[in-house]
Amino acid sequence: MSDIKEKIAKKVAGFFKPGDVVNLGIGIPTMVGNYIQDGVWLHTENGLVGYGPAPEKGQESEFLTGAGAQFITAYPGAAAFDSATSFAIVRGGHLTATVLGAMEVDEKGNLANWSRPGVIVGMGGAMDLVNGAKDVIIAMEHTAKGGKHKILESCSLPLTGVGVVTKIVTELCVIQVTEEGLVLQELTEGVTLEEVLEKTGANLIVSEALR
Repeated sequence: MSDIKEKIAKKVAGFFKPGDVVNLGIGIPTMVGNYIQDGVWLHTENGLVGYGPAPEKGQESEFLTGAGAQFITAYPGAAAFDSATSFAIVRGGHLTATVLGAMEVDEKGNLANWSRPGVIVGMGGAMDLVNGAKDVIIAMEHTAKGGKHKILESCSLPLTGVGVVTKIVTELCVIQVTEEGLVLQELTEGVTLEEVLEKTGANLIVSEALR
């Protein structure tokens, strides 16, 4: 399971270039920070731009934690500020991208990631992030327990954002969200098209340039 999550995190990290400002959500998105190349500025809602990967065991600092309460490191030049300033960055459209997990994503780019029947996970800053970032990338396992579909024609859970998702990355593939629908752009090595179609509860447009 950990290997699956690591593969997803590494794939997402490869999308960013020096100068990008990126916010990482909890879960698999948090792991993306361990593979970001130098020059990518990571932002956390609790007030820091310029943080790096998790510290080595024994080197943790109680003064350096991310929004998910995980320990982080700070690069030279990192800037700390209050939460109001942090959300001004988000709401002002200064984030290149945000990377979030999801319970459900649908064909229209709608996202549900904070509540399911009987369980409230908590929306946190996600509502602001999905509306303030230029790109919203979903990093998640392709299906839920028991093989239940997470990529659907229409979300059934309460929405975090409407039409906000731009890209979905799972252990099986990379999907781009477009006005025409969900475009399957890339298959993970060893994964077949038939497997992706079987495990996806939405219509997929197979790109002519499918890798």
